[in-house]
Amino acid sequence: MALRLVQVNFKARDDSALGRFWAEALGWGVASEGPGVTNVEPVGFAWPDPTAVCVDVVTVPDPETVRYRVHLDLATTSVAHQAELVARLQDLGATPADVGQGDVPWTVLADPEGNVFCVLEPREKYRDTGPIAVVVVDCADPRAMARFWGEAMDWTLHEVTDDHAVLRSSKGVGPYLEFLRTTPGGKTVWNRAHLDLKPYGGDDQAAEVARLEALGATLADVGQGDASWMCLADPEGNEFCVLTPG
Repeated sequence: MALRLVQVNFKARDDSALGRFWAEALGWGVASEGPGVTNVEPVGFAWPDPTAVCVDVVTVPDPETVRYRVHLDLATTSVAHQAELVARLQDLGATPADVGQGDVPWTVLADPEGNVFCVLEPREKYRDTGPIAVVVVDCADPRAMARFWGEAMDWTLHEVTDDHAVLRSSKGVGPYLEFLRTTPGGKTVWNRAHLDLKPYGGDDQAAEVARLEALGATLADVGQGDASWMCLADPEGNEFCVLTPG
């Protein structure tokens, strides 16, 4: 049994508008699986595929103001590309954001609904990731997160220190997943995003949920009601969903 990271889920006041922003930002297309849901994925993409972690935008009546601690880092290929992308994103409605980053080579922005993300300076490591270089999750203990998520998914652990843990699809494609240690008591940013994991076809969703609970996850109630997916929280309380197999 194994799970794959297939998408980042954003809760929004307007899924269509926020979905269009992210589609333009990433150079991807949009689709909808029903009212209030906008899927953002590469054009011609056969979901799920490890070459991309997609974005799923869902309208909720009043998006929570709890800290989900998840954000995206976007890749660039040159300093000129970074500057061009930042300018284009601002034209699309992004705004500069101060999260206490100080003088750094990357640019921190907020999307039109306030979700913070970074436009990285060019880094050789991310030249083959696609437009999303890294899905970043803030945490208190990267080593503990590496143990849990390394067992939860079939992704490969590339690096783990006291400050960060880095995983990537076992296929060696697509973006990285990084758990970044945050300073207790430091400035925080309140996001409305979580990770969605998907079992392989033929696997059992309930069995995967039980396996995750044995690893330290707990069931979570976010008002999902009678849904086809299961909502859990990792050992640090970060919510994520286990979708149906396929």
